Amino acid sequence: MKIGIVSDTHGEVDRLRGALGIFEVHAVDAIVHCGDVGSSKCLRLLAEAGPPVYMVAGNMDRHVGKLAAVAQKHGVRFAWEVIEVPLGDGRSLVATHGHDETVLGELVREGQFPYVCHGHTHKPRDQRIGGVRVINPGALHHARPHTVAVLDAEADTVEHVLVP
Repeated sequence: MKIGIVSDTHGEVDRLRGALGIFEVHAVDAIVHCGDVGSSKCLRLLAEAGPPVYMVAGNMDRHVGKLAAVAQKHGVRFAWEVIEVPLGDGRSLVATHGHDETVLGELVREGQFPYVCHGHTHKPRDQRIGGVRVINPGALHHARPHTVAVLDAEADTVEHVLVP
C-alpha cells in the first residue's frame, strides 16, 4: 500500500494541488495530512483527490470545530490529536501533528505502530527508532524546499518529493 503524506499546508492551495498531483503520479492508496491544513478550502481539495484521506488537527488550525464538520461532510477521517491509518495487511500507521512532544514520544516509544508520521517542524524526516520508522513529510508553507513524502509500506520505503 502506498501512502501520500503531507503536512503544514497552512492554506497554500496551489502547493497542495501540486502535492496532490505528485500523489496521483505515485498512485497512492491513501493520503495522510499531519496537521495545520489551514483552511476548509484545502480540506475540500484533499477530499476531492480520490483516495481516502486521514487528517489530524495542528496547533495552528483555528476553528477546529468547523474543520471537523467540513471533514465529516466530505468523508475525510479527522481526529483532533492522533489518527490511525490501516495499511491493509493487519498493520496500521499512526499520525499526529507533533507539536505535543509527549504524544509523539509516547507513540514512538510504545512501538505499537511500524510508522509514526508527524509534521510541525517543517523539516523532512525519515528515522528509525527501535522498530518504529518516524516520518515527517516536510511542509508546503514556510519551508525550503517544499516537500511531501510517499511511503510504500510493502517495500518499506519512503521518498521525499519536492513540490513546485
